[in-house]
Amino acid sequence: MTLSKNTKAQAGDLRITLAIATLGRPQDLGHALNNISQQTRQPDKVLVSATGHGDIDETAVQQCCVPVKVLFGTKGLTRQRNLILDHLDDTDVILFLDDDFVMAPDYLQNLESLFVKASRIAVATGDVQADGIGGAGLTHDAARRILAAAPCSIAADLTEVNNAYGCNMAFRAAPIRDNALRFDENLPLYGWLEDVDFSRRVAAFGHCVRAASLRGVHLGTKAGRTSGIRLGYSQVANPFYLVRGATMKPGHALRLAGGNMLANAAKSLRPEPWIDRRGRLRGNFAAIADLLRGSVHPLRVLDLERPDQ
Repeated sequence: MTLSKNTKAQAGDLRITLAIATLGRPQDLGHALNNISQQTRQPDKVLVSATGHGDIDETAVQQCCVPVKVLFGTKGLTRQRNLILDHLDDTDVILFLDDDFVMAPDYLQNLESLFVKASRIAVATGDVQADGIGGAGLTHDAARRILAAAPCSIAADLTEVNNAYGCNMAFRAAPIRDNALRFDENLPLYGWLEDVDFSRRVAAFGHCVRAASLRGVHLGTKAGRTSGIRLGYSQVANPFYLVRGATMKPGHALRLAGGNMLANAAKSLRPEPWIDRRGRLRGNFAAIADLLRGSVHPLRVLDLERPDQ
């Protein structure tokens, strides 16, 4: 795709904030902060949103090569990310990373180049070389081997996409600041599709792209995630909620919810050890029942049993 050039900005002028919302995974957060030291271009600031000191690897925070500000607030991915957005200050680009996302060493350098050269980009997400979310998860050693073997791509290799992937998504800060955009806190706990909703609202002010030069690996750590029944409810409730908010088309919502239900049903007899398929299926049916009653809403997950978050 072809994007307009920004002839005024130069490399080094861009201020990049790296943001991580974390819950109950101090070791992963420590690895994420250590990963920053491997970057050929450092972020100007790191913001970490946590719910308490138990979420934080204090040693990694103190030893990080750039200043780290830890913000404490209430639990929930959208709430924690909004706390970060309340501290945008004068940054130009904010990069949200999951605490279990491993960047290639040139990730931030290529991110800067991308946002400097293409002024029409509002949202960018990277090329995930491997994703452990659908399996048992990946180790940091495996991620490093994958990235070492992955070829670098030119910064101009862009694909327009519907939304950024929540494990690594960068936003131009100006439209967020100017329009007081925030993540929807009606998507509680793990959020589930909060990346789609927020990406579409920011994308109203420019292009949303996937950049092959932004390479990384998503480990898919299983700790700190929503229970099966709650996630199953969100798999149905959240897509239809986004339809009402006009950030998802009805056909997309039907395919997404239906695909998840079919996968949960098909695999519930012999579920993967790392996925609570039966719990998810129960949550799916609970959401369908609420949908038929006209009472379905993402916040209903807070009333469901088996909380583990």
